[in-house]
Amino acid sequence: MGSWAYFDPEYETLSIRINPPQVSVDNSSCMECTLVKVDSMNKPGILLEVVQILTDLDLIITKAYISSDGGWFMDVFHVTDQNGQKINNSKTIEYIEKALGPKGNMYGLLKPSPGKKVGVGLDSMGDCTAIELIGPDRPGLLSEISAVLANLQINVAAAEVWTHNGRIACVLYVNDDTTNRAVDDASWLAAMEEQVKNILRGDYEVTGTEPDSPVKPNVTIERCEEKDYSVVTVKCKDRPKLMFDIVCTLTDMQYVVFHATISSDGPYASQEYFIRQMDGCTLQTEGEKEKAIKCLEAAIRRRTSEGISLELCAKDRVGLLSEVTRILRENGLSVTRAGVTTVGEQAVNVFYVSDASGKPVDARTIEALRKETGKTMRLNVKKPPMNTKALEASGWAKTSFFFGGLLEKLLH
Repeated sequence: MGSWAYFDPEYETLSIRINPPQVSVDNSSCMECTLVKVDSMNKPGILLEVVQILTDLDLIITKAYISSDGGWFMDVFHVTDQNGQKINNSKTIEYIEKALGPKGNMYGLLKPSPGKKVGVGLDSMGDCTAIELIGPDRPGLLSEISAVLANLQINVAAAEVWTHNGRIACVLYVNDDTTNRAVDDASWLAAMEEQVKNILRGDYEVTGTEPDSPVKPNVTIERCEEKDYSVVTVKCKDRPKLMFDIVCTLTDMQYVVFHATISSDGPYASQEYFIRQMDGCTLQTEGEKEKAIKCLEAAIRRRTSEGISLELCAKDRVGLLSEVTRILRENGLSVTRAGVTTVGEQAVNVFYVSDASGKPVDARTIEALRKETGKTMRLNVKKPPMNTKALEASGWAKTSFFFGGLLEKLLH
């Protein structure tokens, strides 16, 4: 099998019209779940597009069988809702059929941002400017970054933040507070970039070590000699959107999935992907395998959190994120993940936090947080949910594809 052949865009559109996608949502074949079947012309990235549509609906994929060898893409997904029930909502079924069908927007749905990949990346996305950050983590770093933006009168409309192995990566969606439009003034962008870079360059030693985790995923890559594939095997604790994160990472690293089998057995998941590089070659060197394994492990872990989560709701304003992160820092809490979004005038911030000393967050700290935030915002304290619905409801998953490009850099 060689690399993907070039297709004239008009010919490809004609081929799609002649051979439109066939989609069925089957509630009769299985007693426990709904079967979503998709037959379509094959094209790069199609698996990720299909998986994203299903996960954006908060559907849980319990099993999947994928085959895309040659010019045709055939797959079957076993899905349930968040409560483990079949998909009986007629509007949801209709949306799946339209989104994945011939009149859907599946083709060309995902267009990742071309932001810079060194230091701070800036690119305009609608009414917001996306700021991409990556560097060594330290206590209070998110608070320092948000304080700089607040001083520049820049509003944070949405954000996704996560930490791994002593490093931090985040995407911040910001706009000009006076115009509610993307920040497009060149001098302002340069000032913001320089100040944020100075913060990221702060004196900090990164050990590069990571504590052992009882839920560490098991990721292996072997060679399938018979069919000339690299076989990626993942065994880990199951969770919602696991398949999306893995497929997103493989796609972002320019790997093509030809076949896959996904299954869940109680609390654990087993996933197997038969892949090649875009040029048709398998992963040849140990370095290529090690890099892919590290990126997949990070992708699996990034929605897996221990400790408690804090959900803070308040009227949106410039400096809100700075205020919240300052309060967390002053109470000795470290942010391991964060999801920030704005709906109308309401801001919803979700933080996964731990004690800076590594100890569980005690009741006195929580009570202090309630007193300090009670006058201006509502605080909910939760144990980590079994699913990520709370985070997705606050915009956590919306930047996943754009954010996927940071995985490789986060590990080095």
